[in-house]
Formats: sequence, C-alpha cells, structure tokens
Amino acid sequence: MLTLVPSEPQALTVPEVMTALRLSRSKVYDLIRSKQLPSYTSGRARRIPVEAVRRYMQHRLEEAA
Repeated sequence: MLTLVPSEPQALTVPEVMTALRLSRSKVYDLIRSKQLPSYTSGRARRIPVEAVRRYMQHRLEEAA
C-alpha cells in the first residue's frame, strides 16, 4: 500500500528543534544563519529537515571525539 504521509515528520519547527537539541531560540537561529543547520521557509513558517538535525548532531559528536 502506498503511504502518502510519512509516519515520522520530515521537517521540524524551530521550537521542536529547540526541544530536541535543548538549545535556546537565539542559538537555533544562529545555527541557521551560519548555515550549520540548513532550513527553508514555507510561507512565513521556518522548517528544518530532520536529516539536517541528525547531521548537525553527528558533526558535533565527531568534533567532541
């Protein structure tokens, strides 16, 4: 059966990223401005792909090692 809507979100809002990464709103926007966390807008809504958050976390883990 074809699934049109994924069971997990493919993109997150800024508040969802704040919660996921335990960061402040200003820090998330700093990451977006510095291109460390890719994002896009749909109308006035800013969205961050889940995969971008995963890549950011992986990069931070590699830096810490």
